[in-house]
Amino acid sequence: MKKIVVLIVAAAIVFGALNFHFIFLGKNLKVLKKTTMTFEDTFIDARGSKKFNLLLKPALVEAGIKDLF
Repeated sequence: MKKIVVLIVAAAIVFGALNFHFIFLGKNLKVLKKTTMTFEDTFIDARGSKKFNLLLKPALVEAGIKDLF
């Protein structure tokens, strides 16, 4: 039974990583839906001057990162 629960939790984590961008903005954590299923740019630190570099990534622009700033 424990193995089934662990597999379900692992599958949920992989599903979340493939379908969502998790963006850390200091005190807040924002979640954006990805346009394609990839592991690229899943966890993003957007504190300070790093915000401007994020606007250069096409996958994040398509997901709507401009609306967060």
